[in-house]
Amino acid sequence: MTVHIALLRAINVGGHAKVAMSDLRDFVAALGFADVQSSLQTGNLRFRGGRQTDSALERLLEDEAAKRLDLRTDFFVRTAKEWETIVAKNPFHDAARRNPGHLVVMFLKSVPDANAVAALRAAISGREIVAAEGRQAYIVYPDGIGRSRLTNRVIEAKLGTRGTGRNWNTVLKLADLAGG
Repeated sequence: MTVHIALLRAINVGGHAKVAMSDLRDFVAALGFADVQSSLQTGNLRFRGGRQTDSALERLLEDEAAKRLDLRTDFFVRTAKEWETIVAKNPFHDAARRNPGHLVVMFLKSVPDANAVAALRAAISGREIVAAEGRQAYIVYPDGIGRSRLTNRVIEAKLGTRGTGRNWNTVLKLADLAGG
């Protein structure tokens, strides 16, 4: 069976879309997936399941979460193998080593084209650095995320797709969880 990592967008942050991790685990298990585990309170899941494609699996989880949990949010699903590639293709090794909390991987619904990535880079008004690889954008926030004007709203508008971010520490924790 394939190991999947699912990231939920904007849950349990600032009182938005509150849901217990135990409810999420039970919900995914009730859909027939095995070995469901969660990490942190912000919606990171690992589970084993069939061979559904990422987009079909995302739609299934989104539709069923709305029905069963009254939770309307985006799911971003990657396989354990894809997660390995995400870690390996990080173009900012120095930032990952020096300050992993300031390196964010933005998981995207679709692959942005080169013009969209160029538009995002042109919109940067601070010292942030962006690289895109497939359905991920890697972003270094040298002055911190909280002070940056490179917000999720700007990123999504320029790339033309929805996303959810995880800092490098979380990406590595999920890599361990995916392999476990």
